[in-house]
Amino acid sequence: MGLYQIVIIAIMTYLNALDGYDVLAMSFTANPVKTDFGLSDTELGFLLSAGLIGMAVGAITLGPFADRMGRKRTLVLSLIVNAVGLVISAVSGSFALLLVARIITGLGVGGILACTTVIVSEFSNTKRRGLTISLYASGYPVGATIGGTLAAWLIEHISWHAVFVAGAALTVVAILLVVFVVPESPEQLNTRTDDRSRASLRRIAERIGYTGEDLGAPKTTTVEQIGYRALVSKRYRGTTIALWISFFAIMFGFYFASTWTPQMLTDMGMSQQQGILGGIMLTIGGTIGTLAFGFLTTFWRPRHLLIVFSVLGAVMLTVFILTTGIATVAFICGVGVGMLINGAIGGLYTIAPAAYGPKARSTGVGVALGVGRAGAILAPILAGAFLDAGATPTQIYIGVSAVVAVAALVVWRVREYDPADDAPADSARDGDGGDAATGAATESPPAGSRP
Repeated sequence: MGLYQIVIIAIMTYLNALDGYDVLAMSFTANPVKTDFGLSDTELGFLLSAGLIGMAVGAITLGPFADRMGRKRTLVLSLIVNAVGLVISAVSGSFALLLVARIITGLGVGGILACTTVIVSEFSNTKRRGLTISLYASGYPVGATIGGTLAAWLIEHISWHAVFVAGAALTVVAILLVVFVVPESPEQLNTRTDDRSRASLRRIAERIGYTGEDLGAPKTTTVEQIGYRALVSKRYRGTTIALWISFFAIMFGFYFASTWTPQMLTDMGMSQQQGILGGIMLTIGGTIGTLAFGFLTTFWRPRHLLIVFSVLGAVMLTVFILTTGIATVAFICGVGVGMLINGAIGGLYTIAPAAYGPKARSTGVGVALGVGRAGAILAPILAGAFLDAGATPTQIYIGVSAVVAVAALVVWRVREYDPADDAPADSARDGDGGDAATGAATESPPAGSRP
């Protein structure tokens, strides 16, 4: 890949790190916020869940805008919404206002994820796409780790409000980078026939080493649907359902392990410090696993790797909880859980954009992310409910393992996008003519991508 592509992907990774900071900002500030506002545990739980709810809604609703308005415009809009939410969070003086602010922040983050995941995929070449997306995905745990360190210092030396001020300032930097450095998606530009879009496409191509012959003329012989209807059309229906189930299952397992592991390890007889250390092991393993998945995609197909990571992740969750009697072994297994589950998330981020055409890509990825967030919201709630009902940590971990294993059973149905499948006749049978579309199949580099 060329330098320009690397710069764009680096900016997207920075945005993903910001998402890690923004999403966990409420967790970082939970204790001082609870004290200042005199909140109950239930009220605090609503604050912690508000961001995830906003993310689900944002990813589902803003994804289609990216397919219609353009990735860049929607990304800038999402960043502005995110910044507004962070500013309101910083000045909030009541529980109600902070709750609204966290939902607004989540809306922005959901839109950001729906755009950045697709942009990274479209600016990567085929051979290194899995590695590139995994590097992008590793920004989230890195942002969360650095953000936690920064938040601790800000809370101690200034106040919890400063955590959100810092997030807003970093988001303003992101807006400037996207506005002045990041171009519109080449694949999306290549679906348009107007002179301005074609000129923009040629400028981008020149910067990354493509010639006019490489780009060719916009193809108008195929018809591709756009928006939500495309996701359930004959062409995408099986892939869409498989992605939704896979995102839900993997995110369910990830957020369960992330939120409940320290407490459950304590319930199993470990000290509070050991429980916290167990949670840290998951985070450490997460970064390693995401990068490892990307490296392995240079040798094996991402879909096959995702199946392997899902199966092994399910097994490792069970092994982890069964080894809590030996702390050292449990911590090593905790690293393994983090590696495999986070690697699986990187796999989902890799295969989801490749499953849809340019005019349905952000919609497909956005809705899948939203469904995944539904799993993220439900996992901690259901785990608490089962504990209250008398279930043991071991039983719950085994149950979650079964949920994660479901992803391996359905992900094989995900198919890569092929423009040849979007023939006019097929579209007519589905009842929607759509717009003329192009976009390279995932087996060859997309427009604007250099081997």
